[in-house]
Parts: sequence; C-alpha cells; structure tokens
Amino acid sequence: MPGLRQLALALVCTAGVALAPSPALAKKAQPSAQEARTKALVAFQRDLVSVLAPRADASPLLGAALLARPLPDQPKWNDFHSLIARAVAAPGHGPAQRWVQLADCDAKADACPNADALAVLVGQAPDNAAVWLLKLGQDLRNDKRDDARADLARAAQAKVYDDYTGASLQALANGVSMLPPPDATLDPRAGAGAAGVQAMIVFGVAGAQPQPGLRAAAELCQTAGEDKALTADCRQLGKTLEWASSPLARSLGLHLREVLASDGDERAQAQRERRDLIWQVQQFAQLAARAQADRMQAQHLLSLARHGGTEMSLILAALRDAGMPTTAPADWKPHKAENDAH
Repeated sequence: MPGLRQLALALVCTAGVALAPSPALAKKAQPSAQEARTKALVAFQRDLVSVLAPRADASPLLGAALLARPLPDQPKWNDFHSLIARAVAAPGHGPAQRWVQLADCDAKADACPNADALAVLVGQAPDNAAVWLLKLGQDLRNDKRDDARADLARAAQAKVYDDYTGASLQALANGVSMLPPPDATLDPRAGAGAAGVQAMIVFGVAGAQPQPGLRAAAELCQTAGEDKALTADCRQLGKTLEWASSPLARSLGLHLREVLASDGDERAQAQRERRDLIWQVQQFAQLAARAQADRMQAQHLLSLARHGGTEMSLILAALRDAGMPTTAPADWKPHKAENDAH
C-alpha cells in the first residue's frame, strides 16, 4: 500500500507533464527551465527552514527538521541533526518528534534507527504497536529472535498503532505557510499555483517517515505453525493494525486476519475489507494527483493536513469530501488498468 507515500510521486509526475510547443524546442528549453525551477524550490525550502528554526516550540521545530533533512550542505545550526535535537527537547515535544529522530543516524555504519531515540520511545509510548514493531525489525536484523518474539507480544498488547505521519504532515503544512512560494518555484503548466508547490513539498517530505518492521512482523507470524501462543499474538496484533494510522499497517492487519482465519467466512470478509482498502488508496492517489492542476484541491489537502489526525483519517476525509465512495464497486479488481475508468 503506497498511501500518502505515493502522493509525492503523484504530485511530481503531474507537475512534470509538459505541454511543449514542439519536441525540438522542448529538448533545448525544458532542461534549463526545469533546472531553474528545481534550484528555486531548493532555495525556497532553505528559506522555510531559516524562518522556522528560531522557533522555540516542538511542532515548528519538527517541521523545520523535516524540511532540512533532504537539503544538501545545510549549515550545522540549521541541519536535520541540530533541529531534531532541539525539537525533542522543546516545550510540547512528544513521541512524534522522537519518531522522526529515529532517522538521525548513519545508515552506512548500519546504525539505523537511532538507538537513543528508540530507547526513549519504548518508555515514552509503550502502548503504541508501531514502536514495538520498529524494535522487532531491529532485533531480527541483529539476530535476536527471542527479543523479537517478545517485541511481537508487546505489540499485540498495545492499544494503538501510530507512525506519527499525521503529526509530521501537520507540522509541515503549518510550516510551508510561513512564506509565499516565489514565482520561480511555480510551474505555469500545472495550474495550482502556490498551493500546488506547498502540497508537493508537504507530502513529498512527509513520505520519508521512518518505517516500522511490518514485513518482519508478517514473516514472524508466517512461521507460527502449531505455536498457539504466537498465533494468538499475531491475531491480536492484526486486530490492532486494522485500526492503524497508516494504510500499510491496516493492510498487514487484514492480511493477518485472512491467513489466520478459522473459517472461510472470516477469510472472505478480510479479503473484501483489504480490497476496499486498496480501492481507497488508489482513489486517493488519483485525487491527490489532481492537486497540481487544481488549486482548490491542493488547498483542501493542505487544510486537512493542518487539522492533524492520521494518514488514514486524511485519506478517508479527502475521499468523503470529494464525494468518492470508500467501498470498491462490485466488479472492481485491484491493479487493473480498466479500474482507472471508475
């Protein structure tokens, strides 16, 4: 399930559709125009970081850190490491800031996720299954299977699943409104103007959230066999994930219900609900792709992000507000080209 993480790609692809006067002119003019716009977008993102960095509270600093993370050659006082360190210590900080700090690590040294941030999260959000699944993935990578089994049990006992994408979207959507995008950042072919630029930045940057070990959990549950305790934990985890904050986690929850179902009716119901989830994500991706051509759509997505909530609640609200059904048509099948006509 791509979820909102698909949105950045959709927006960028839509923004890149050229109505060129001729192929010959496009070859000469388009690269330099695109390069100039890219430079302007990077400069605008740097300006946003500079405006947000002096803030003292956690949410704006989270937005600044997220905006700074993909930027090359940031000064040390305004780079991702410095800003996320300030965010986790600022008034109003919480698990959302620590979650993003997981990415403050050296992947080349195999030091990800950030061990200190993960240790704090385990104590700060013990009722969040996402935290324990993140630890599960780390323990499996380190060949600590007993610890991973314990992590799965803790995840199964947790009350919620939240990967804090909603908090990041909110911080970013509020942050990008601090400055108007310069004219050089606008794509005259896209049509959504400043709102389109802001939406592209917000959803593009938020797509780089640290991810928990969903695949690792699925693989561990697939080995349950006759292990009744493991099967029970996987069933319970699946129930929690079905109400998760992200479509990725919801998909795993429904998958666990399907493969561990005790009868055909339960299995079929899980399959129907997973089909509806795929429909929701695909319809949202199409809706989001229009944001670069439709100023009102881009503004509405930004408004939904500023209201907070979760990635999943934003998807469902966007579909509802657009009058789109959240249940797939009876004849609809996932991943078929003809579905685009629905």
